[in-house]
This record gives sequence, structure tokens and C-alpha cells, in this order.
Amino acid sequence: MVNVRSLVWFVLGIAGGFVAAHLVNKDPRGQELLAQVDARIGEFADRMSDAYHEQETRLSDILDDAKSVAASAVDATADAVGSVADAAKKAAPTD
Repeated sequence: MVNVRSLVWFVLGIAGGFVAAHLVNKDPRGQELLAQVDARIGEFADRMSDAYHEQETRLSDILDDAKSVAASAVDATADAVGSVADAAKKAAPTD
């Protein structure tokens, strides 16, 4: 019963918000207020988008560096294994 009551209040709140916004939008001062709110929301969304893209770039750079380090480590390991194999061949007795 509590869940149904909460859902009803939620729906009534949304409907009331739409009605209030509609009434505010009819008044020129209300239109100005809603335009300011819309501008602030747009500014916030732009800032969030910029921050997201900045973070995405940072993470991409970190991943590129990690790939480079991993490739260098693989190359160094391959060189070391090759050197050990060559040394083993030279040290092996020849028949």
C-alpha cells in the first residue's frame, strides 16, 4: 500500500510541476525566469560534457602510455630470451 501511495504522490508531483511550469510560462516574467533556468541547465550540461571529454582524453593518454610501456617490456623480454638462447647455443658442446 505504501508503494502505491508513493507512486500516486510521485505522479501528482510531476503533473503539478507541469501545470506550474505552464502557468509560469504564460507570464512574461515567468518566461524570463524559465529562460534563465534553461540557460543555466545548458551551461551545466556543457561543463559536464567538457569535463567528460577532458577525462576521456586523459584516460586515452594513460592507456596509450601503458600500451607503449607494455610493448617495450615485451620487446625487451624477447631480446633477453633471444640473448639467453644464443648464449645457450654457444655454451652447448659441439659434437
